[in-house]
Amino acid sequence: MCSTAQPGDVVRRLAGIGARQGLDVVSLLRRARIPVDAHGLPRDSGVTIAQLAELTQELWMLTGDELFGLGPPTPLGSFQLVMRSVIHAPDLRAALGRLAEAGDVLAGMPRLRVTVDDVLVDVEIDISRLDDSEHLAAELVAALIHRVLGWLAGRRIGLRELHLPWPAPAYAADYEIVFGRHPTFDADRLALAFDRGLLAAPLIRDEQDLADYLTDQPNVWFATRDYGSLTADQVRTILERGLRGTWPTPDDIATRLNVSTQHLRRLLRTEHTSIRQLKEDLLRDAAVASLTLGQETVEDLARRLGFSEASAFRRAFRRWTGRPPGAYRVANS
Repeated sequence: MCSTAQPGDVVRRLAGIGARQGLDVVSLLRRARIPVDAHGLPRDSGVTIAQLAELTQELWMLTGDELFGLGPPTPLGSFQLVMRSVIHAPDLRAALGRLAEAGDVLAGMPRLRVTVDDVLVDVEIDISRLDDSEHLAAELVAALIHRVLGWLAGRRIGLRELHLPWPAPAYAADYEIVFGRHPTFDADRLALAFDRGLLAAPLIRDEQDLADYLTDQPNVWFATRDYGSLTADQVRTILERGLRGTWPTPDDIATRLNVSTQHLRRLLRTEHTSIRQLKEDLLRDAAVASLTLGQETVEDLARRLGFSEASAFRRAFRRWTGRPPGAYRVANS
């Protein structure tokens, strides 16, 4: 499962998939730097998320399939193709619609059936074409859909229901860690449901965000579960683009969130922050990270962060941290 409390269990099941595909599992595990026991099986303890992500990438490359050959062919790049369509949707309702369309068009993508009633959005995932005895591919698809929706909106998608069509496994407690909801086992279908009001949540990501997100796959799937649901979390996500170029204005941010600029400021005041404070927090964190690495001069760092001159950056840094940049670099060298 993604973002699991027990990476070793996922590694064990991935190794089993590799064996079914006729791969040299011991060599596969060693390339991912995963320790094996005397029988050539992965050890359950001490497996890191980075090792789990590396093993997943190895299996993707060796099978040429994003679902490891457990169903109809899902060629490498399928997820990217789908996300490049979804990223331009205005809100979660439209994003779900495009995910459902992808399942209808792409043979290897599990089909989705989205039903909306007065209270809930029910997303049923068709796994009938998967040959997936340990349910790993089904879990990955369900977790991925849940996580992608949260990432697109920059907020937590709290599940009201989670239905799994298999008996409770030994690691049943991990589902609550992964999905934030204990599932109903032995259900007649695989489905997740969340509040209908979330359908109107605007998407706050752009193509550069998507490029970064895709570059960090599958590590970001395993390492991240929820996204912040506060207005400040969403504003911070949008502001992060300023570290790569032009800072969005308050009007730009309000437009992305489908609110007026005045209402946005009121929302942030109730969370005891402001756009200016969030921007300064981002600049401070970026500056501290650079000074810790020691790979930029103060002049280059000031220029990259948009300061007209190094002296202005030094004054700002002292205001943020109480110390000059040089003292911080020495303290962390």
